[in-house]
Amino acid sequence: MTASTNLKDLKWWVERRLAFIEFRLFWEGGVNRADIVEQFGVSVPQASKDLSLYQDKAEDNIFYDRSQKRYLISEKFDPKFIGLDATAYLRQLNSTSSQNNGMKAGWVSKTSSADLLPIPQRHINPEILRVLLEAVRSNQSVNILYQSTSPSRPDSEWRRVSPHSFASDGLRWHTRAFCHQSKKFKDFILSRCMGAKELAKTETRQSDDIFWKRFFRVNLKPNPKLSENQQRVIALDYEMDQNQVEVPVRYALLYYFSKRLRLDVAEQFDDPREVPVIVKNREAFEIAKSEAMS
Repeated sequence: MTASTNLKDLKWWVERRLAFIEFRLFWEGGVNRADIVEQFGVSVPQASKDLSLYQDKAEDNIFYDRSQKRYLISEKFDPKFIGLDATAYLRQLNSTSSQNNGMKAGWVSKTSSADLLPIPQRHINPEILRVLLEAVRSNQSVNILYQSTSPSRPDSEWRRVSPHSFASDGLRWHTRAFCHQSKKFKDFILSRCMGAKELAKTETRQSDDIFWKRFFRVNLKPNPKLSENQQRVIALDYEMDQNQVEVPVRYALLYYFSKRLRLDVAEQFDDPREVPVIVKNREAFEIAKSEAMS
């Protein structure tokens, strides 16, 4: 295959291996045949062909260092197969650091050092999750044995729900579902689902959940109680334009968004660094949040 060949002519699995080569070049400085063999299970000759093909497609990005016996990134590097996304890389690094079941989490090498803040994990029964996943995939309702923290419901009880999606606030997972008992869409925390059984037909659709479909554009700005220099730093942190940034959030997730950023208790902290951003369009934000929770 010559350099003149269009990148679109590459087969998907070949392009994936070239993207991997480029990923390792940019993020880890180099790559060798063993990396490709380990990641994709191909033969050593195939890995050599992939490296030659990458050189053919992006010759200014890569060179071979005989002393290291490794292909290294060049100063003229210009990505052809991947987007340079720091957040996406750190997500992979996060997954690699938390991986404990032997599965490959991504393209980050095992030599990358990272650690995660240990947070107690909420137990989710895999068999119950499997049933809920089936209900979502097949658009069916299901009976769940749910333990609420509401004082009016001290005991677990069976409820017929029609789940359509899953969501996480970063600390816990829940399923978004229509509750046939209360006749409205609600969030059910997965760790509080004690049982799941009896899949059945349902007329409820995800499109019926208006607060899941609708997005509210939260306008964030640096906390005005911060010094000018501190506000400038926060604006850089969040890539703000003219000291503000818009974040589209589903109406159904506004409550969790507010809690996660501590927007609901910003006034309670004496040190504004504890809540570095606040909501600029606060009145509209509170109305939207209340509407979604009603």
